[in-house]
Amino acid sequence: MSIDTVRVDLGARSYDVRIGQGLLGRAGDEILALAGKRRVAILTDETVAALHLPALQAALARVGIEAPALALPAGEATKCWSRLGEAVEWLLAQRIERKDLVIALGGGVIGDLAGFAAAILRRGVRFVQIPTTLLAQVDSSVGGKTGINSPHGKNLIGAFHQPALVLADIDVLGTLAPRDFCAGYGEVAKYGLLGDETFFDWLEANATALATDPGLRQRAVRHSVQMKAGIVQRDETEQGERALLNLGHTFGHALESATGYSDRLLHGEGVAIGCVLAFDLSARMGLCSQEAPSRVAAHFAAMGLPARIADIPGDLPDDEALIGLMGQDKKVQDGRLRFVLARGIGRAFVTDEVAPDQLRAVLAESRR
Repeated sequence: MSIDTVRVDLGARSYDVRIGQGLLGRAGDEILALAGKRRVAILTDETVAALHLPALQAALARVGIEAPALALPAGEATKCWSRLGEAVEWLLAQRIERKDLVIALGGGVIGDLAGFAAAILRRGVRFVQIPTTLLAQVDSSVGGKTGINSPHGKNLIGAFHQPALVLADIDVLGTLAPRDFCAGYGEVAKYGLLGDETFFDWLEANATALATDPGLRQRAVRHSVQMKAGIVQRDETEQGERALLNLGHTFGHALESATGYSDRLLHGEGVAIGCVLAFDLSARMGLCSQEAPSRVAAHFAAMGLPARIADIPGDLPDDEALIGLMGQDKKVQDGRLRFVLARGIGRAFVTDEVAPDQLRAVLAESRR
């Protein structure tokens, strides 16, 4: 199978996203032109390190690149000040300089944290994303958003820092646990829901085969990356259109915070519930048909994803507390909540004109 290249065209900060099978094994050849002194430093997590770090280090060694690695604990809780500090101090101890490379080997947590560490180390060093989850390949590894979480909310501390290269190896997705693969699918479906109904139609027909068919998997990743690259090129720092990529995230991030960023609710699962809530709210406001949210919920359920707040195990804060958590969302302007809603599948838009009683009603309905 051929390797696809999607160019993210940002002038001097442009880079390629390479998508295909076997990219981890040829990472040395892909990275060699960027490596400068033939020295890189790898940030990863303990789970990914056990699965993929030896193969990456061997691929780099074959072309003469030295590659020490730091493996942090796996999980969303790693996106915090203390682990960021640990990563930065380790990179300094490795004498990583501005012309050297940091490699982020892992899912969205490692990609976000390693990218932020690279952004602030010596006021900015280059980094390469090697995403090992479906969620990271289609979303977090592309676009330059880096950061960590705060007790006040998710991703509230960070910087825009574009990678120098992204290597999305389709094969590594085969090592994901079924739940992690499904969670990543929440971000794939989001692209169809926000701006491409034809893609959502294709997903409804093919998505159940993505976990076992590399060709379909590569097509889904490529199309998702192409959509995100186009949006990022037009709105790199989220002044307008890029906010559409947050479909489902205002709700989802609040639910992640409410569950303590634990494995009670993975990020992609929160996005799935958030997308259904966004369509529920849109239908309640008369913006889209009543059938649209049912179609979205049915598709996520068919993919093994939660579609309602009631699907989250354990106790949750009440609706007012959830709305309070939404108030820490990055899209809040002048104290007003802003939501990504839809006039139909593939027709998302951003608004702050949501009546509180309508918001409370959709939250209450999703709990039942």
